[in-house]
Amino acid sequence: MSIQNNHELAVTRKKLRLLEERVATLKGQSAADPHVRALTLRSLKSLVNQLREEIARYTAGMGARSTG
Repeated sequence: MSIQNNHELAVTRKKLRLLEERVATLKGQSAADPHVRALTLRSLKSLVNQLREEIARYTAGMGARSTG
């Protein structure tokens, strides 16, 4: 996955916000199966990190394009 334009950047930021909200919600809830909850949190955190990296790459590229 790679962000190509500002529209995709906005959509990715929205997805990131929703995922971060979901992680916060899960952390605050008790779980019927703590192991499943832990695996779910790990998966969501991985996706959060992936989206953050994509946003960082795109914004860094935008800065390089504007100065170059």
